[in-house]
Amino acid sequence: MNLFNWNEFLGLALVHFFIVVSPGPDFAVTLRQSIYYGRKAGLMTALGIGAGISVHVIYTLIGVTALMQATPWLMNVAKYIGAAYLIWLGIQFLRSKGSSAKITPDTADSGAAQTAGKAFWMGFLTNATNPKAMLFFLAMFTSLVSVSTPVSIKLFYGVWMCAVNAAWFMLVSLLFSHQRIRERFLAHSKLFDNIIGVVLLLFAGRLLLMV
Repeated sequence: MNLFNWNEFLGLALVHFFIVVSPGPDFAVTLRQSIYYGRKAGLMTALGIGAGISVHVIYTLIGVTALMQATPWLMNVAKYIGAAYLIWLGIQFLRSKGSSAKITPDTADSGAAQTAGKAFWMGFLTNATNPKAMLFFLAMFTSLVSVSTPVSIKLFYGVWMCAVNAAWFMLVSLLFSHQRIRERFLAHSKLFDNIIGVVLLLFAGRLLLMV
């Protein structure tokens, strides 16, 4: 990779990092998964979020995002799908009765027993159905990445962003799956679920206002 491409990569990586660490649906879901189901579920959710980025990378590289940007109704369909998923998730959390589980060193990572696959797919769908991620990749790859940049390097950028997303949310999971932190949140689990549910509904509302 030549000097120009390294400068390009550093610019892209910096912008992407600030986007990743800003609170959003990915953060809310990782937070809840880690607190309710423990470290393993939180880490699998984080890996799912990282994998979800690959969906946006692939359709950006093959030009689908540019097509959707030029075809408003397709973009609106994507926004409706993303909003619908967040609304469904938010309602599920609002309907939750909370948790009365007690955490001990022996059960600190079992929680209410969520499979690794389910945790992974929750993270994957939360990111993959987010049309704001689609718009981000369209903006970044058209404004920060040169049209002359080889596809192989663009793929490297995509893999890097998948890894950064997964690493950041794994860090979030490691922090919030700590026993004492989980106990504090679970002591007010119904309120916690309500807050997360409302946050997801607000994100859904923002998407719908963009339609």
